Amino acid sequence: MRLTTKGRYAVTAMLDLALHTDKGPVSLADISCRQGISLSYLEQLFAKLRKRGLVTSIRGPGGGYKLSREKSAIFVAQIVDAVNESVDATGCKGRSDCQSGTTCLTHHLWCDLSDQIHDFLSRISLENLVNRDEVKSVAGRQEQHPHRHDESKIDAAIIG
Repeated sequence: MRLTTKGRYAVTAMLDLALHTDKGPVSLADISCRQGISLSYLEQLFAKLRKRGLVTSIRGPGGGYKLSREKSAIFVAQIVDAVNESVDATGCKGRSDCQSGTTCLTHHLWCDLSDQIHDFLSRISLENLVNRDEVKSVAGRQEQHPHRHDESKIDAAIIG
């Protein structure tokens, strides 16, 4: 399965937002600090999430982002799709040119697996994740000890 950093970071950032949205708009700087994700990368992701209607931005002092609808109505697959990611288990990225320009023997098997993964992620809402004990535990730790990171290293890792 191929789920890139972009998709993983988008889901992580949206889960962070879902955990903190009850306190008002959440700044990307706060998400960046808690999750160790570059602020500039979060800005790119949230532009796509906003365009897809998953988040809304609040301008001005005390501004930030909030979920555009209830946690129960936002699903992981929607987040991954919003940042133009695909969950793809094929070796050819779904192009059917796996074996010297033609479809290989197992192409349809891996396509079916990709569909199953997408269907699985389509059934998991942010509310499902927020309610998990292990998520609550990690979120509590992050609140007490926000992750500090070197943005230049993260930016280099994302770009390079």
